[in-house]
Order: sequence, then C-alpha cells, then structure tokens
Amino acid sequence: MDNEVGPQPQGHPLFGGAFSAFLPPGSLDVSEMRQVPDNQEVFVHPSTDQSFIVELLEYQADVPDENAARYHFEDIAGASASVEILSQETFAPHLLALEGCSSAWGLTARQLVAKFDEEAENEVTLHLVLLRLPQYGTDLLLTFNNPTYIHPLSSSAAPGTEVPASPSQPPWTVEHFHTFVRSVRLLNPGIFG
Repeated sequence: MDNEVGPQPQGHPLFGGAFSAFLPPGSLDVSEMRQVPDNQEVFVHPSTDQSFIVELLEYQADVPDENAARYHFEDIAGASASVEILSQETFAPHLLALEGCSSAWGLTARQLVAKFDEEAENEVTLHLVLLRLPQYGTDLLLTFNNPTYIHPLSSSAAPGTEVPASPSQPPWTVEHFHTFVRSVRLLNPGIFG
C-alpha cells in the first residue's frame, strides 16, 4: 500500500505573491471591488458580513510580545467604549508554516460596530492573531471579523428580517481562521525592502 502523500495544494498568493495562505471556501478578494491599502489584503464571505484581513504593520519593538496583540487591537478599535476583550493566548510558532516568526499571540474580542455611520450597531466577534517578525521590522496581523448579531435596522440585515438571508455558502468558522493562520507562508522576503 502506497502511503505517499500527494503534492501539497498551493495557498492563495498575498501581497503580489510575497506570501501565501489557504483561504476559506468562497472567499472574495475585496481589492477586485474597491481600493484596499497597500499594507492590507481583505477577503469577504460571499453572503455574510464575515471577513479576513491580513495587515503588514510596523514592528513595535517597545511593546512586549505578550502585549503586542492588544496594542494593535486597541489601535484598530480606537477609543470605542463598546469593546470587550474576551481572551488572549499564545500560539506555538512551531505549528505555523511561517518561518522566522519570533512569537504568535491570539486575541478574541467583542465589539459593537455601526456600518457606514449608521446608528444601528451590529455585534462582531473579532479573532486576531499577531505574528511577530522583528527581523523584517514587521508585525503581521491576521483578523477574522465574525458578526454574531445583525441589528434589524442595519444595512446588513435583509429587508423585513432580523438576520441576513440564508447564505448560499455556509458561514466561516474559527477553524477556517486557524487553518488560514497556520498556513501563512513567506515566499519573498524582498517585500520588506
């Protein structure tokens, strides 16, 4: 019996092929719909408000590893009073495909967010993983935005209902996000200049 493993599937290219990762099923590249900052890659679910965001951020040398995920999260969330950090944990770098990652930290938070300056706020659970690459002066932040409640008056709600219409593609899960995180690879260090 042949136990040989077949060729490994290739990940989706990120940042012009400098990185790759396995995206969840049905991912749509936001850059094909609107402009996205050069330091970001954004993918959305085809029928929910879920999204995956990859950001290349400046390495914060003065922030200890155990505080770095919180630092970047607070920078993103701003001064919002409607934020609650639910958990923070370390990720074992040896489980990651990303070579050279000095430390990896996860953070889960809940936030009330209004879209397009609307008054109706949706509840979103954010799953973040920060992969630290001090040798490149970079913190790589991976985020999974997972709405858990859509306000009936939000533009995200289907007309006349409290929840969006049933999706044609099943919603993404935290396991999809963890698979994505574990699969990130650096293919071209030249991206760091």
